[in-house]
Amino acid sequence: MQPVLETPGRDAFALWPVGDYLPYGFLALNATMSPADVGTAVMHIADHNEVEPGADERSARPADPVGDFLRGLLTSEYPAAPGGFRVADPATGTTLLPGCCNGLEEWHDWFEVLDGEGVVHFGHSPTPEARREGTTVRLTPDTSAGDGPAIELPLAELRRLVAGAERDLTGFLRLADAWAARQLPDRRAPLAAALARALGLAEEP
Repeated sequence: MQPVLETPGRDAFALWPVGDYLPYGFLALNATMSPADVGTAVMHIADHNEVEPGADERSARPADPVGDFLRGLLTSEYPAAPGGFRVADPATGTTLLPGCCNGLEEWHDWFEVLDGEGVVHFGHSPTPEARREGTTVRLTPDTSAGDGPAIELPLAELRRLVAGAERDLTGFLRLADAWAARQLPDRRAPLAAALARALGLAEEP
């Protein structure tokens, strides 16, 4: 299980160094990413939270291009990071990926499977689902596909995997803070706070 960020295609980017990425793919977030890949992740999260000119009171454009690009992420009360948790079963080759409109800020939904009502959907097109069945969890990559492949694992194993994915997110956040200290020192603190909210890691008020 890995936290992954959706990486839609976009035009050339020159505000800070970014790495190569697969357009319309997923970028795994963890504590071992290169500085260029961290820059890629921050770029995509900021791009996803962009405020269109004239959309609301936050849309007045700052004078500098970096401030303009980051303004949506830094001013949003509820920033989002498209993606979710990817779960791969190497034994069968089956992989559960987050669907459209799912976000990493929603990763706590996995606890509905572990401790709550026992079933969660993670977006659509495809429509992935996690469903608790006794002490086993069934992960279906696409419930709209009928009797397609699924991943089954013990509830205790899912709890361990979710904890590991949370550590990956926390490790990425620390890495992004160190990246910002070098790349965007004047915006380090607000950027760290915004990324924590976008990744579902901010403390509840």
